[in-house]
Amino acid sequence: MSKLVLDLHEIFNKGYKIDKALNDIIEEAIERKIDWVEIIPGKGSGQLKKKVLRFLDQKEIKKLYHRIEKDRDNFGKIYVYFRFV
Repeated sequence: MSKLVLDLHEIFNKGYKIDKALNDIIEEAIERKIDWVEIIPGKGSGQLKKKVLRFLDQKEIKKLYHRIEKDRDNFGKIYVYFRFV
């Protein structure tokens, strides 16, 4: 299985860059038929993780991936899975 990783630690306080980085990684995953993407918003206050989940929950984004999963062992990770037919 192939994966991509997006670590948001560097841009945690730059909202417009976060949305662009999320869009870019999803587009890349689709173009390259990557099985899953690991997004690392970090632990912090949880606000960045909420922002990422809100982004992923948008109707036009939601239709691009198969499912998401929050890491039970590591609060600071979100996995986005894709299914290609």
